[in-house]
Amino acid sequence: MRTPTRPTAPTAARPAPAPRVIAATGAALALALCAAALPRLAQAQVAFDEGVLRAYLSQHLAATAVRENLTRFEVQSIGPVESAASLAPCVRAEPFIPPNARTWGRTAIGVRCVHGAAWSVMVPAQVAAWGRAVVAVAPLPAGTVLSEQDLQEQEIELTREPAGIARDAAALVGKATTRPLAAGAAIRADMARAPLAVQAGDPVRLRIQGSGFAITASGQALAAASAGQSVKVRSELGKILNGVAREGRIVDVSL
Repeated sequence: MRTPTRPTAPTAARPAPAPRVIAATGAALALALCAAALPRLAQAQVAFDEGVLRAYLSQHLAATAVRENLTRFEVQSIGPVESAASLAPCVRAEPFIPPNARTWGRTAIGVRCVHGAAWSVMVPAQVAAWGRAVVAVAPLPAGTVLSEQDLQEQEIELTREPAGIARDAAALVGKATTRPLAAGAAIRADMARAPLAVQAGDPVRLRIQGSGFAITASGQALAAASAGQSVKVRSELGKILNGVAREGRIVDVSL
């Protein structure tokens, strides 16, 4: 008697990869791509980091403080960097100071890409700086011939003053003020000049020297001039000559 055959169970189909496996694979790829990009992104962030730029600028200021006669300085602000988001990706960027740039007052520090792109940007900065300068001890009227007693050197904030502040009192002694000065006012170089040796219309003595001769004659100054400055004069014969003013209403003329 034949034994009945049992029906064979159908073979189960291999299940498709679970969606979470596919998602995990995609996430791993995204992480790998991000990891490759992170060094460039991190470098860009470091290059524009306020602390990094502040430290670099402070180091540069410390190196130049002696040359610029600064007693102290303070980096008050850095940035903002408005164009950083539009820059091409950069592997390595570095800060720099432009050649001959003034590093205090309203200034800027540069950042440039040195590997991976070719860009550079300037980041605004504000630096306060102090140094010794010459000030008036007491109120001084215009025309005062300055003496050591009229002047003193003291520390002032240079960034609050216009350019040309006098830093050496000895260089001003003997010069005359060109305008009234208040007590404590910082003195600029253009606020004092050598006293006038001749005034326009002054009678002068001409010392005329040429090839093989030297004579003296009378004349008249046609302009005001300090000792050592060029001045036009009219000789007693009516001829206009160029000469150099000297103390004592003397004008040297070379022919």
